[in-house]
Amino acid sequence: MFSDIGFLGLVLLVFFPAAMAFAASSDLFTMKISNWVSLALAGGFFALAPFAGFDLQLFGQHLAVSALVLAIGFACFSVGWMGGADAKIAAAVALWFGWPATFEFLLVASIIGGGLTLALLSFRHVPLPAAVSGQDWLKRLHNAGNGAPFGIALAASALLIYPNTFWMAAIVR
Repeated sequence: MFSDIGFLGLVLLVFFPAAMAFAASSDLFTMKISNWVSLALAGGFFALAPFAGFDLQLFGQHLAVSALVLAIGFACFSVGWMGGADAKIAAAVALWFGWPATFEFLLVASIIGGGLTLALLSFRHVPLPAAVSGQDWLKRLHNAGNGAPFGIALAASALLIYPNTFWMAAIVR
């Protein structure tokens, strides 16, 4: 099946998952997600959507869902509930997913994020072993003054939902 998917299929199989994996690892190791990741995801959507069979109505629906997620994300950012980069990544994923996959994505991200937060709170209550105490990324994670790298939950959720989206249907047509 995958041997006949062509170049677009290969790009769809690799680009989005690679960008999400990069966002997660970046958030884990630096507690930051560069703006270029969200911009690359948006650019990838705009470049690939016409080739994946998006009509104007579907394209508009994806834009509307993304704009809504961005507005809600920045409202959450303004009250300190999430980081700005997380809001931008969530909106970029919503651009790719449209509705109803975005709802599933946000629901799963909330569940994974809750588990991640609980694990991080537990981690922060035990001292770092001396053998790893020199690792800057672990010190950042261990610091109770830092937030949680929610980009990990967003990326994990996106990767779980992605196989059930319009994009995978476009590959197997």
